Amino acid sequence: MAHRRTERVADLVKQEVSQIIQQEMKDPRIGFVTVTSVEVSVDLRHARVYFSVLGSQADQKASLEGLERATGFIRSQLGRRIKLRHIPELLFRYDESFDYAQRISNVMRSIETTENETDRQADQVPADKGDDEG
Repeated sequence: MAHRRTERVADLVKQEVSQIIQQEMKDPRIGFVTVTSVEVSVDLRHARVYFSVLGSQADQKASLEGLERATGFIRSQLGRRIKLRHIPELLFRYDESFDYAQRISNVMRSIETTENETDRQADQVPADKGDDEG
């Protein structure tokens, strides 16, 4: 039962933190941030907020700095929106799973391109090349 409650709290924190970032944050360092997931500890006192950012690594770093700087504000706004005995301490982490998925996709695309080129080269080799023995 406790596991289900942590999942519900995590979903609620994800939804509310996402809205706070998009609607109430004025920090120019924070770019187009998407909250991808939230992990809440069993005692509901700590929450890891994973996010992704469109842009370069510099944009990612600047957004992380802006979010870390605004943690107190976000937490206070979260406390106004949800009713819990203890509002979780927020820890922001960049979600690297999208970068990993993109790298895998690029590798798959390059393998597919290589296979297609190999197939085309095999189709262009003359079929009677080894039949000149007679």
